This record gives sequence, C-alpha cells and structure tokens, in this order.
Amino acid sequence: MIRMYLGRKEHNPPHFHAYYQDSKGVFDISKCELTEGNLPRRQVKLIEAWAELHKEELLADWRLAQNGEIPFKIDPLK
Repeated sequence: MIRMYLGRKEHNPPHFHAYYQDSKGVFDISKCELTEGNLPRRQVKLIEAWAELHKEELLADWRLAQNGEIPFKIDPLK
C-alpha cells in the first residue's frame, strides 16, 4: 500500500510511505529510492520501478497534498 499524507506539516523532501505486511518505508520521490524503513528487497525494487514510472504524477500529487487537497490515484505497477 502506498500513502501520501496531507498538509503543510508533512516534511520535505517530497516523499511517500509504503507498507507491506509488517514492514514500512519512506521513498524520496525525486530520487525514486528508499530513504527510511525496512521493506523486503523485492518490494523495494518494485516500488522504486513504480515510482520511476510515475514520478511526475507523484510530484503533482505531493503539491496537492501540501495544499491540503486530495491527491489523484495513480495506477499500480502492472
């Protein structure tokens, strides 16, 4: 599951949170890489690939979220 939290208090750099079973991680959108967390390696690679494909959408959603607006849904990795 991928989540982006709303509000100006959410810190920079632009990022999103990923959850898989009992693991979680934070991914930098600009770098498309895991910056915090303990996700399994396979899931990290899949999420990084997905983030690279949807980088512009993620950055647009980050701007919306910073303004307290609901971000658009982004298609999952297929």
